[in-house]
Amino acid sequence: MPYPGQPAEGPGGANYDHAAVEFFDGAVMSDGYWLFEPRDPMPDSAEVVVFLHGYGAYNPMAYGKWIKHLVGKGNIVIYPRYQKNLVWPRPFAFPRNAAKGIRDALKALEKPGHVKPRVEKISYIGHSYGAVTAANLGVHWEKYRIPKPASMLLCTAGSGPFKGARLHDYSGLPADMPLALLVEEDDYVVGSEFSELVFRTAVNTPERELLLHRKSNDGKRQVSASHGEPYCLDLDFDTGIRNFTALRVLNISKLNEIDFYGYWKLADGLMDYTRLGINRAYALGNTPQQQYLGRWENGHLIRPLLVIPATALEEAPTPRSSAYPAS
Repeated sequence: MPYPGQPAEGPGGANYDHAAVEFFDGAVMSDGYWLFEPRDPMPDSAEVVVFLHGYGAYNPMAYGKWIKHLVGKGNIVIYPRYQKNLVWPRPFAFPRNAAKGIRDALKALEKPGHVKPRVEKISYIGHSYGAVTAANLGVHWEKYRIPKPASMLLCTAGSGPFKGARLHDYSGLPADMPLALLVEEDDYVVGSEFSELVFRTAVNTPERELLLHRKSNDGKRQVSASHGEPYCLDLDFDTGIRNFTALRVLNISKLNEIDFYGYWKLADGLMDYTRLGINRAYALGNTPQQQYLGRWENGHLIRPLLVIPATALEEAPTPRSSAYPAS
């Protein structure tokens, strides 16, 4: 069932292969997990997405519509819980907890009644502190005994005032892993500092790009560009947890073009590219397909993504303050 404004097909589109989601709760502990599996029909096996939530967003309702989209496309989604609450554990433990959740989820998937996981082309998606955690896992996947990431999308990545789970550089990320880092123009929570750090230092990962989403309006409606843009609330996955983050999600979550043509499209494109060798232009390459964020009702283009490829650093090294041009 497509959402209003969603394209009918392609990356980010509503051409779904499965009509239902099976939701399993294994997240009692701070290193637990939630599982989302495709049903109607139930496949014998499926590709896997690891979705790492933002700080305090250990209620999967926060990204529920995106999770439904991913599962409808035929993916198993593992949603590790790396926090018990907003103060425990400290951020340095986030990668360790998330890794245990991933390992335990994969073991559970091997049991009868579950869809068998295919992990050779596993994709990692992270938002906010979850993106910091994903980047750490991408460097240390062997240490944590988790599958090597085949693609990674980091959404408004950052750690705010904390330093736990951050690395000094990301040259250890897999060389063959396409990486997209999407930041928001009006992100006053974490800004672009961490995303720029990863972008500059992941020197052994050549297929990486830094993308800026800028607010846009047509005089009647605005598409904002804030830290919470990846949120897409779905109460079907509400676990009842209420904290500051959950209340914020309930207040600000919206579903619009930056979901369909931004986050969802980029993730789908990366997965299609690494798994099937198709749709690279929707996720990488500074192409019209990648930049496109839809149209207003009057037919005019919504302000497209600004893309900085890794080659731009080689051609003209940027100052530490910002990888983006002044204009």
